[in-house]
Formats: sequence, C-alpha cells, structure tokens
Amino acid sequence: METAAVLSGILPTSPICPSRHSSTFLQLPFANLNSSSLLSLTLQKQSPFASQYALRAASPLRPYALLLDAQSATTDIADLDWDSIGFGIHPTDYMYVMKCNKDGSFSKGELQRWGNIEMSPSAGVLNYGQGLFEGLKAYRKQDGNILLFRPEENAMRMKIGAERMCMPSPTMEQFVEAVKATVIANKRWIPPSGRGSLYIRPLLMGTGAVLGLAPAPEYTFLIYVSPVGNYFREGLAPINLIVEDKLHRATPGGTGGVKTIGNYAAVLWAQSAAKKKGYSDVLYLDCVHNKYLEEVSSSNIFVVKGNVISTPAIGGTILPGVTRKSIIDVARSRGFQVEERLVSVDELFDADEVFCTGTAVVVSPVGSITYQGKRVTYREGGVGVVSQQLYSVVTKLQMGLIEDTNNWTLELR
Repeated sequence: METAAVLSGILPTSPICPSRHSSTFLQLPFANLNSSSLLSLTLQKQSPFASQYALRAASPLRPYALLLDAQSATTDIADLDWDSIGFGIHPTDYMYVMKCNKDGSFSKGELQRWGNIEMSPSAGVLNYGQGLFEGLKAYRKQDGNILLFRPEENAMRMKIGAERMCMPSPTMEQFVEAVKATVIANKRWIPPSGRGSLYIRPLLMGTGAVLGLAPAPEYTFLIYVSPVGNYFREGLAPINLIVEDKLHRATPGGTGGVKTIGNYAAVLWAQSAAKKKGYSDVLYLDCVHNKYLEEVSSSNIFVVKGNVISTPAIGGTILPGVTRKSIIDVARSRGFQVEERLVSVDELFDADEVFCTGTAVVVSPVGSITYQGKRVTYREGGVGVVSQQLYSVVTKLQMGLIEDTNNWTLELR
C-alpha cells in the first residue's frame, strides 16, 4: 500500500478499520510520536491522504492512533458557502481532549472525532461554574499556509484565569501544541484567504464529580473549532450600542478580569433586551461610581479624540483582551497617543469616534451610542478613519499580507 510505504520505518501498521464515513482508515499506533512529528507527517505530500492525518484514541486508556480518511482527504477545502457562513457553529472533523491527572498535571492529549462529551451530573463546571474558555483564530494565507495570531497570549491568559478559579491549567507549550494539532486536523475547514477564519475555542472545565462547594477532583482541556465570518451581521459597518446603567458585568474583587464562563451568562439578559430594541450590543459601566466605561458584552472599548486613543485601564473588572493589547501596540507604532485610564461615560459625547476590539470582531466601529435616552452618532454613522486604519493593519497581519515585525504570527505549513 502506498501510504504504508510512505510511513515505513516510522510506524508499524495495524489492521484496516472502517470510519464513520464508511471509507477506509489505516490505523497506526504512535505512542512515541510528538506533536512536531505529527505536524511534519500531516504535511507530507507523498500520499493522497497526507493532508488528512489526524490523531484519535478510542478511549483514554488506548494509545494514540493515526487515521487516514481516504474520502475526506480528496477535498482540500470544505464545500461551504463561505460568503454567508456568519458567526455560528459548523461541526468540523476533530476536537482535542486532554485530561488532568490527580497530581495536577495534564497527560498527553488526543484528537477525537467531533462529537458530544460525557460528564457526571455533579461535575464542577455544571454545578459551580468552574470553567474557563479562550478564543483565537487561524487564517489561510494566499499561498495556502496557515497563520495563528499570538496563541501564547491566550495560553498565558488561561493560566492566569485558572489560578483565579482554583484550577490546574495546561502549560503554555501544551496549549500551543494542542491548538496547532487541532487546526492541522481541521485544515479543510479554514476559509479561503480573505473570506473568513477558523475560530478556535479552547475550554478548561472541572469535569470531576463534586457535591459540596469545592474545586473539582478532575479537569478536562478541550479544543473545538468552527469556520466563521463576521461576528456582527453588520460586518465592518458601524454597530449601535446602548449604555447599561442598571446592571453590571463585573465587580471589584470578582472574576471580571478572567475569561470564566459565568461572566458571559451574566450579560445575556441585558444583551437580549438591547437587541430587541434594535441595538447591536451593550456597553457596561463600573459598579462603584456607575460612570466609567468598562467593556461591551464580549469586547473592549476605545474612544478616539484627535490623536489620542483612550481605553479603560485593566484593573480586575475588565478582560485583558489579546486584540486590545495588539491594537494598543499597533496604534502607538503609528504615532497615536494611547491612554489606559478611567474613561467617563460623558467623554462619549465629545469623541471623534469609538470602536470595539475582540478576537471575534477584531475591530468593530461604533456608529452610535445611546445613554439615558440621549444618542450620539459618530462620523454620520460611517466607519471612522482610525477604526479603519487599525482594522486594516491588524487583519493584514493576521492574514500574512504585511510583514510581521513583532513576531506575533505562527505559521503552519
């Protein structure tokens, strides 16, 4: 068999077994194969199956197996309407799963077929919300290679969040290698260059059974991916926000500064009410003075006045966004003065423009903001010059269209 010949001398073969598509799989044990070897094997071109190498184990007790899917390997890119995928779930081929040992360290993970997971009804994440998530993207370059944008920042943020939530976390290397392996295994789901991205969702959950309030005895690190388009249906077109002055997203000393799952459930009521009134999303104020900007439901906020760009300072109630951090660096490199400070809601009415940043939206210009019945419109509802400039620079970096002098991108071949 040609495929076996390609791998001869590296891995011993085992019997052929059927796949979920009833196509032929070649199952090969590779208990000693590291992630770098996997990536190398994944990209071999000697075999028609090479682009579809992926890991899977039938159970946590079995060694890894290399599966070659002859049917799915014939398609380089999935057959989707890339211009209308929106921001939603499109089930892909594989997800990554890694369990935490009782000693608090994570074992070697595995790629499994996309599907439901099982856990105890008394799992810590279900009963006490002991869970974190991250979000990052993979982009297809014009030459077909894949780019990740600052995955080590997400790894570090998860580690910090895990400490706050009394959870063990993968090492930075484990996190990044898991992301790389998951993206490679789902490569055909990455949209063509310039038509979207592959959204990557790492999860860290307390999956062990616990009845009394306490940290869970077992944890699971899981990554799934989905091809996505624009987060807001408006795309880069300006969004309309309403300031929420009754409900608050976070409190000092709470968990607003980490990406825990409970932070997002807390904003759903206000967000749903705002959308029913025709607004795109909600802008929250601090809970102490009820006058300083915090963030939008799932993104950071920036206010532009002349050459000065202001954004709320990180102080425990605001998520330190990776895109936020990148925008600040890009803006300063282009001559803008960026201030991280308390930003009063009153400053919205004197601003030249306002924009949001986040992994999902990248940069989203704000067309109008309504506060206590008073509405302010920016750039006559159009896209601001600063918003457009920063969006262009960051997205070109993410897609490999301009030189990355900061070493922010990680290329997968």
